[in-house]
Amino acid sequence: MYEAKTRPGAEDVRVYLAALEPAGRRADALKLLDIFAQETGLPAVLWGGSMVGFGAYRYRYKSGHAGEAFRSGFAMRKGTIVLYLLTGGAASAGVLPRLGPHKTGVSCVYVKRLADVDETALRELIRASMEEMDALYPDGREG
Repeated sequence: MYEAKTRPGAEDVRVYLAALEPAGRRADALKLLDIFAQETGLPAVLWGGSMVGFGAYRYRYKSGHAGEAFRSGFAMRKGTIVLYLLTGGAASAGVLPRLGPHKTGVSCVYVKRLADVDETALRELIRASMEEMDALYPDGREG
């Protein structure tokens, strides 16, 4: 039976982020923690040992595979910051160009440094992503 590696953990998010090196990466992570917490209104949970997630939802694929994931969040990867956001909705379309230099993937936005990001646009994207998640997965249930 398949068991997901990305699960919520009991580790303290602030302790994990405070140990990140170098100092600039750590500062970006702690700032993102505050931004996501303010915009989602949800507590941070460390998922899979390195992803900071806010909220949760259950999903089920047509194949029958089901699981749980966080609604929004971020991860500090080696050369990039990964922002886990839904950006396919109409609300996000006008905001992404204002974010600053970035790349997008499926439910991910990649940025190099937080200093390159327009904080107002980031906050708008987080709110838009959460609204889209709420529409797709009300109350965290399968959509």
